Amino acid sequence: MNVIASEHAYFRRARFLMSAPAFELLPPDDGIEIAVVGRSNVGKSSVLNALCDQRGLARTSGTPGRTQHIVVFDLEHGRRLLDLPGFGYAAVKRELRAHWADAVPRVLHERRGLVGLVLLADARLPLKQEERDLLRWCAEAGVPVQLALNKADKLARQATLQAARGAQQILREFRIKKSPLTISAATKTGIDALRQILHDWFERGLKKEGPGLYT
Repeated sequence: MNVIASEHAYFRRARFLMSAPAFELLPPDDGIEIAVVGRSNVGKSSVLNALCDQRGLARTSGTPGRTQHIVVFDLEHGRRLLDLPGFGYAAVKRELRAHWADAVPRVLHERRGLVGLVLLADARLPLKQEERDLLRWCAEAGVPVQLALNKADKLARQATLQAARGAQQILREFRIKKSPLTISAATKTGIDALRQILHDWFERGLKKEGPGLYT
């Protein structure tokens, strides 16, 4: 069940801000940002729509690798979501894959307002090299990361638990203590818990910037 608590109401007011084809074209780095990234066709747009309780906020597509820009959503009071390009689809041109490999580490290392990253993965599949790379990049940049295993509704309970245990072992390799979440954008399972994690990151970031800065 996806119930937005009153303190999370700003998620519902999320709006599309811009689509940046290059890192240099992102908005000024003067707010608090959380990035969301995942393999092509993992359901990233559906998860963003569920988080913000808006059916058409993020564009969904049945074509893997379609979104290659960094899409920015404004959540008011200095909060933003960065929808990073999908990765891992063989049909995407080589230069676009190179663009992803350059843009994502730059976001992690150079965006001062970045307070966390959500890595979406398919609960039915083991983590692949690109996902391990992202975990490593986050560890190197000191960026908090939450691994969320989407499409858990397509697995039986025992298989879901097994997927979570396998992901936990990989997180330990990168000394990431935060346990993976099993979620489903389709059934809204785990969406409230994921939204709470994002809210906590935003709150810590706003406190660090100073009280009243974005009010």
